[in-house]
Amino acid sequence: MPRIKSKIMDSRAIDQALTRIAHEILERNKDTSSLALVGLRTQGVYLAQRLAAKIKELNGAELKVGIMDITLYRDDVRGGILVPQVKETLIDFDLDGKKVVLVDDVLFTGRSIRCALDQLIDFGRPKEIQLAVLIDRGHRELPIRADYVGKNIPTAAGEQVVVRLKEGGGPDEVVIEEED
Repeated sequence: MPRIKSKIMDSRAIDQALTRIAHEILERNKDTSSLALVGLRTQGVYLAQRLAAKIKELNGAELKVGIMDITLYRDDVRGGILVPQVKETLIDFDLDGKKVVLVDDVLFTGRSIRCALDQLIDFGRPKEIQLAVLIDRGHRELPIRADYVGKNIPTAAGEQVVVRLKEGGGPDEVVIEEED
């Protein structure tokens, strides 16, 4: 049974991190007319929606937000280790020529992002793909780096970073859990 080792972020810290990321996205992407966000299920979708709302507050731009389920692209599904629970992917806009910001909650080994890149390319040919994550916990297995990071958290391999968001039914918080 996992136990909470430490609380890393509360609601206020998450909101501040997302506000900073929204500012950074706008600094790098002055022209938002071809900018879109794509959130990875499930927490990344909520974060992408929050970022879109913040960007609208900051400069009035209404960004398209897509939803991506990478389940069938995961290498642990192909190996038969995981029984897939596939949910809807919804990208109802053309990706060709767009600047796309992939949004996820935690960047760890980089394998989920590699899967997301594969799937995104299957939907079209974006001009550029950027990555925004709430938490970067290190331990990369692939050469993948986030363009926008809410917080870097050094962790041990046996620890789990858990992001809970109010949209998922819990309080907004980021905790580190470890096995007893």
